[in-house]
Amino acid sequence: MRVLVTYGSKRGGTEGIARRIAETLRDEGLDVELHPPEDIDEVSAYDAVIVGGALYANRWFRSARHFVHRHAQKLRERPVWFFSSGPLDDTAEQHEIAPTAQVQVLLSQVGARGHMTFGGRLEKDAKGFIAHAMARTHAGDWRDSGHIQRWARSVAAELRPEREGFPAPVESAPEAPSP
Repeated sequence: MRVLVTYGSKRGGTEGIARRIAETLRDEGLDVELHPPEDIDEVSAYDAVIVGGALYANRWFRSARHFVHRHAQKLRERPVWFFSSGPLDDTAEQHEIAPTAQVQVLLSQVGARGHMTFGGRLEKDAKGFIAHAMARTHAGDWRDSGHIQRWARSVAAELRPEREGFPAPVESAPEAPSP
């Protein structure tokens, strides 16, 4: 099972989530590649795709949106999951947060199997007028590794061969002891 994990990230927080997802999927025995969306020309070589985007004003980061639009037809032909990062508090760990309206449209466009929102990260010295203003009161890191790993493991469980119609490996019965 070859899986692509791709992400749209401006300040690196969403990339960090994508890296944790890729590591967890590898630990679960999957062949995983991690690339930013602008580096992907074709998705046909992958059996499954996970696309993540940072949320800014309830909008997914542009490169993630463009990736989905550019590859929509091929994405509809394979299992796809989305994740978002953004809340600058612990609400994403307290309860599941529904995708924004824009992300919901993208989910429907490709028939994605699921979506998860994770807490975001904003550094104290964030650049840019809006980010700098927000950092005065909302700087911090709300990415929860355990939450990310649990979600990635649930995706891996759905991708295991026995879940895709292939029989699980047959374990041979122990040999009877010799008389």
